[in-house]
Amino acid sequence: MAQSLDRLKESPSQTAGPYVHIGLTPNFCGIGGVYQSDLGSTMVNEQTKGERIELRIRVLDGTGTPLKDALVEIWQADADGLYNSPSELRGAADPNFLGWGRQPTDMETGVCLFRTIKPGRVPFRDGRLMAPHISLWIVARGINIGLHTRLYFADEDKANSEDPILAHIEHRVRVPTLIAERQGDVYVFDVHLQGEKETVFFDS
Repeated sequence: MAQSLDRLKESPSQTAGPYVHIGLTPNFCGIGGVYQSDLGSTMVNEQTKGERIELRIRVLDGTGTPLKDALVEIWQADADGLYNSPSELRGAADPNFLGWGRQPTDMETGVCLFRTIKPGRVPFRDGRLMAPHISLWIVARGINIGLHTRLYFADEDKANSEDPILAHIEHRVRVPTLIAERQGDVYVFDVHLQGEKETVFFDS
C-alpha cells in the first residue's frame, strides 16, 4: 500500500527584516569585532587586471521610492571572462580579483556602490558568447526570496545584440531594464522591484 506523503507541511516564510544587515554587514550596522571589514566590500586590489569601473546601483519600490534596507550582492567574471570558482574549468581566474561583492543600500538614497572591473565575455551553455554582464542578488525586508537579475552595459551594443539571454526576453520593451548607463567612469543602474519600469528578474 502506498504511504501517505502529506505528513509534513511547508514551513511559513518570513521576511528578512533588519537582520540581513546585522548578519551580513555588521560593520555597516556599527557592530565591530566580527570582521575587520564586511565580507565582499572590497573586490579589487592594485594588481587586479581589467578596466576599473564603479557601479552605482539604486533599488526602488513600486512607487519609485528608494529602498532603505536592501542588500545587494554581485557576481561576475574577471576581465578574461573567467570565474573565481572551483567549478571554473576553462582556466585560472585572476587571483587578484574577488569575483563577488556585497553592499547595503544607503539609508537615504537607496544606492549602493561597487568598485570592480568590467567583466569579460563568458560562453553560454551552447558555446555562444554572452555579453559582458554582472549578476545581482537582492534581499530586503518584505522580500521573502532573494531576487536575481543581471546588469548589462549600454556601451556594449554589439555584444548585447548577440547575447542569448537578452534575445530570449519576449517583451523587448523590457530589455532596457537590464542595461546600465555610463556616466564617466560610473555605470548607473536602477532596480525597480515593481511598477511600470519593473526590472526583469530571473528564476535563478
